[in-house]
Amino acid sequence: MNGSGEQMDREDFGFEERMRELLAEDAYTIRPSAAPYPAIRRRGLAERRRRVAVTGAALLTLAAVPVGAYAVAGGNGGRSADTAAPKPSVGAPHGTGGTASGSPSAPAVTPGGTASGPARPATDGQLLDGVTFAQASDGLKECLNAEGGPPGSLADLGKPEDYRIILAIRSTGDTNDSGDGVYVAAVKDRTAGRWVVCSVKGGVASGISTGSIDDDAPGRKPVVVDGNGEQLYRQSFVDKGNWKLPFRWGVIGAVETSVARVTVSYGDDAPVTAALDHGWFAAAGMLNQQVTLAPHVKGYDALGKLVYDSDEDTTYRRTLS
Repeated sequence: MNGSGEQMDREDFGFEERMRELLAEDAYTIRPSAAPYPAIRRRGLAERRRRVAVTGAALLTLAAVPVGAYAVAGGNGGRSADTAAPKPSVGAPHGTGGTASGSPSAPAVTPGGTASGPARPATDGQLLDGVTFAQASDGLKECLNAEGGPPGSLADLGKPEDYRIILAIRSTGDTNDSGDGVYVAAVKDRTAGRWVVCSVKGGVASGISTGSIDDDAPGRKPVVVDGNGEQLYRQSFVDKGNWKLPFRWGVIGAVETSVARVTVSYGDDAPVTAALDHGWFAAAGMLNQQVTLAPHVKGYDALGKLVYDSDEDTTYRRTLS
């Protein structure tokens, strides 16, 4: 009897031990393991970096603004009366698409260029100082590629075929950069109103000015001189008052169809007649003296009546900055 009791006690003890082991194993199974904090932290940091990258890209797109904006300023500075007779120069009617000798004709009405590049200017006289149309086209392409923003952004300047080249002239270096280069002025059709002035040195884009003409602006004049193209007729601010002479200058702007002729005078030289090109004008000349006043621009209708005088235009900057 005693032997049987001892055997039962041992069996009960063994059973209890086994139950304790099973309960302990179940408890470990049910209790969640410690959270893998390092892995979770790494995942969180990666997600945060991804969100910052996306936000940064969005901000970059929003911050992409046009390189330049159309500028206006109050008129100031005096000027003596301009009584000299205009000097004959090249010109073309608003709607013509002049061609160069031996070159294919540009579209006569379509303001944009071909699929391979910009449209030609209305006259050969708008390409000066030995600059060929091919060189001007390559310079425009370089500028648009270097200075334009992503397609669809506010800084997107478009493609070369969206433009017509209206002027190409030699640019003069300054004491900081003595090398000369080329300025290429190009415009979109008047509905878009976009213009650009590209600076090219050694075949490489070195800067661009850009803006637009608002045909619906209240009180808009029949002639609008490009307010941001001052670089075409002013040497670098670094050499202010000590220009290298003679100096090639240029002026561009927009004209209404009522304007039949535009003249531009600079310094004491006789006025030159600008080329009229699909609602735009372009003029150029050589300056042989230091000046402080900007070019004097006048517009006439078909009867020879003066319809615009930059000296009376409060939006035109008459003194050189």
